[in-house]
Amino acid sequence: MLQLPPLSLYIHIPWCVRKCPYCDFNSHAQHGELPQQQYVDALLQDLQADLPYVQQRSLHSIFIGGGTPSLFDAGQIGRLLQGVRQQIPFCDDIEITMEANPGTLEHDDFAAYRQAGVTRISMGVQSFAADKLNILGRIHGRNEAVTAAQSLATAGYQSFNLDLMHGLPGQDLSQALQDIETAASLNPPHLSWYQLTIEANTLFHSKPPQLPDDEALWQIYRSGQQRLAELGYRQYEISAYAKPGYECRHNRNYWEFGDYLGIGCGAHGKITLLQPQQVIRTVKVKHPKGYLAGNYLYETTEVAAEELPLEYLMNRLRLMVPIPKAEFTARTGLAATLLDAGMQRGADKGLVIVHHDAWELTEQGHFFVNELLGEFC
Repeated sequence: MLQLPPLSLYIHIPWCVRKCPYCDFNSHAQHGELPQQQYVDALLQDLQADLPYVQQRSLHSIFIGGGTPSLFDAGQIGRLLQGVRQQIPFCDDIEITMEANPGTLEHDDFAAYRQAGVTRISMGVQSFAADKLNILGRIHGRNEAVTAAQSLATAGYQSFNLDLMHGLPGQDLSQALQDIETAASLNPPHLSWYQLTIEANTLFHSKPPQLPDDEALWQIYRSGQQRLAELGYRQYEISAYAKPGYECRHNRNYWEFGDYLGIGCGAHGKITLLQPQQVIRTVKVKHPKGYLAGNYLYETTEVAAEELPLEYLMNRLRLMVPIPKAEFTARTGLAATLLDAGMQRGADKGLVIVHHDAWELTEQGHFFVNELLGEFC
């Protein structure tokens, strides 16, 4: 039977100082003064239109992403969070994450954002090597990143995350491991460590850099995984590692096929409805000019029942923990037996262990998720 999952909120702030050559997110380089007050007003109006999707739930988590949200001052972030709370109640232990870059804390320090209501910071470091930061088009240097991370540890946050990339142009194993060592020395409770990929509609796609070969990438990945484990970071998702008790609740809700409202330019949402029973996806208008004109919703689509199993698995297989069969039914409203044949084929290939009440990926299965997903296409 379909059940209402936890509800999260994603808020998109689309501006950044300049567009990084690898970035395919909906972000726009800052030109002149940002319309902070006008945009916060628009976000709150956008949220008001989505209130029927709340269905008497409280917010489990909020994630303010971008772009670079730290281009907005703490006063506007505080006004935004207060306005959200006036429309939807917060869970007592709500997690509120804001993305920040070390080179853009020009309005306020981290303590001011904490005072505004942010409980967790996700900081885009990417690398501590000067030459790699230059190739990636980052506007900060190693010292700025270290200083910013050190200030996070004393600003009273429940947790903070450092974003790191590996498989960078010209990067060898020792350089990749050195980034991990430097990050770990700053004692972040959470690390995102993911491989640089070349995406369409980016500068790197039109002018591809020379990346390490597949053998080098594999060595970096396996050695990095091992070192992170030795440092006390448990891998709980494909590219996320955390100390015990510090997993990102917001991202886990995504991968567990929970619900989330999406407000802001180009923001996506996923909502479960009980009357009638269906799962829908929302997309907001992408460009700031149209969005600020009051045109918020771009489209709403229903996820067809036959597409739900694959949609669920594409999210849930990112996590490193077994999949309860009851969770599949609660999130999709479909019988778990619909997955039996595909999971058995995965088991025959050594990708899955089938338990009475759950499916569990093997180590091989975690490395060949796409092959397993192919059993359900």
